[in-house]
Amino acid sequence: MFTGFTQKTIDFMWSIRLNNNRSWFEAHKDEYKHDFQAPMKELGQEVFAKIIADYGERGFIHKLSRIYKDARRVRDGNMYRDNLWFSVEKPCAGKEESSGILTFWFDLNPEGWSYGLGYYAAKAVTMEKLRVRVDDNPKEFEKLIDLLNSQGEFKLDGPEYARKKQAPTLKTQEWYNKKSFSLIHFGEITNELFSREFVDRLVCGYKFLMPFYDYFDAVETEGRPEVMDR
Repeated sequence: MFTGFTQKTIDFMWSIRLNNNRSWFEAHKDEYKHDFQAPMKELGQEVFAKIIADYGERGFIHKLSRIYKDARRVRDGNMYRDNLWFSVEKPCAGKEESSGILTFWFDLNPEGWSYGLGYYAAKAVTMEKLRVRVDDNPKEFEKLIDLLNSQGEFKLDGPEYARKKQAPTLKTQEWYNKKSFSLIHFGEITNELFSREFVDRLVCGYKFLMPFYDYFDAVETEGRPEVMDR
């Protein structure tokens, strides 16, 4: 059961950032497992259980990141991450495609935390399918935009094309020009992280975002395959 992170969690993240080497990590591996990995695992499992209780038919899986960096990405000599995250998503065919999977996530690092829904890097065809669907029915998508604008928890984030694409309506313009996107909330290190109630914070947020998930899942699975010929 998740009972909250602790100050030891935060201290460990700062320490691994300042002592990112094998000898230090091996000497403090028990601290990593007890103070960082264990509460993150418990949080992810509880959030996942609550999500699939209501949305089990969507076929979600749960993933927890490792602290060890992919050897191909160790360019600065730092072998270990100073953050961890978990995700709720659909299975993908392979590691090569994982960055293009629509994902609910939570990430904790020494400076703060974030959670939300989005892509690490959406496939070009996914965002092109979105533009086709918006062209076909802009009012349908404007309802989601209105839903996002009605709250203050999540904001739209993501890279944009340098050359602006012309959306069918003014309200859809910001989305229409995205190369990829996230609906994201950034949080600071506060006592909220140290509380069991943090589970409900994440679950409530993911449930709010579920209509966006369903829309984009349909874009990917039902979008017209000829869009790349436009």
